[in-house]
Amino acid sequence: MSVDPVRIGVVGLNYWGPNLARNVDRLPGAELAYCCDLDDKIRARMSAQFPDATVTADLDQVLADPTVEAVIVATSVPTHYALGKRVLQAGKHAFIEKPMALRAADAGDLVRVAEVHGRQLMVGHLLEYHPAVRKVKELLDAGELGRIFYVYSNRLNLGKVRPDENALWSLGPHDISVINFLTGEEPEEVSARGECYLQPGVEDVVFGYIRYPSGMIGHLHVSWLDPHKTRTITVVGSDKMAVFDDMDADRKVTVYDKAAVVPDYQSYGEYVTLRFGDIHIPRIANDEPLRLEVEHFVECVRDNRRPLSDGRDGLNVVRVLEAMELSLRDAGRPVKTADLAVG
Repeated sequence: MSVDPVRIGVVGLNYWGPNLARNVDRLPGAELAYCCDLDDKIRARMSAQFPDATVTADLDQVLADPTVEAVIVATSVPTHYALGKRVLQAGKHAFIEKPMALRAADAGDLVRVAEVHGRQLMVGHLLEYHPAVRKVKELLDAGELGRIFYVYSNRLNLGKVRPDENALWSLGPHDISVINFLTGEEPEEVSARGECYLQPGVEDVVFGYIRYPSGMIGHLHVSWLDPHKTRTITVVGSDKMAVFDDMDADRKVTVYDKAAVVPDYQSYGEYVTLRFGDIHIPRIANDEPLRLEVEHFVECVRDNRRPLSDGRDGLNVVRVLEAMELSLRDAGRPVKTADLAVG
């Protein structure tokens, strides 16, 4: 039995939107119905690239079409909340690029609006769909690494420097979403310190700390003033340790059978021993994470199923970002995420 394709509109085609539109256009079971952007040159380019889609500058035209089931919002970050809310209030399922809002109150409002209208809300936390990250999560859930002590990430590069957004908001959402995903917990307290070397008031480098209810901690280092392009996440467990390296084409995940062992008769530090075992490199599927992400969104729309990176997931990332921003402005003072107003 044939199933009608899910008709999707993509709003915002300046940077990441074309990649999302490309995947929608190529995905069986989906149809790229609209490409929406305010820029004349971008619309002309989209018309040539996607001749079967309607290209428009009018979002109301997209939202008024009863055959459109879902809309992807890939505009500039400050517009995510307002446009995402319009999409949901129009009765469409919404995919909003990360971060879904600039304030936890706005992110919470989007979650509420999606629930009121019975629509699925998905946030574009791409790395949660990366086969290598999913493999690390599989190891964690299976207990292969033992009790998780902490997770830390490094997202470093020389550039791209932004005048209107610090390194935390530019780079942090990727790793915050992954750390939350791997731990399976909602963050409890955060703090952050950073420095503005190139532009006053815009942090080029930020060190962030996240504490979870179980006592596990997450740490992130983001910077666009580093000599190396680094994209790594390390999980330190009581039995084993795992490293995800997105820059290594052949060794995306490495599992180290290493641990510090404390005997049952805990006493002085000299009784702690170190165990060094084998190194294991699991096979990782070579699927494009963006294709998997878009495919998941289409399936959730078609089956009316809650997405992996749903509105609550997006809200937790925004809460961490906003709390870290408050901490940055107050010399690294710890901030409870529960203290932030949520709409």
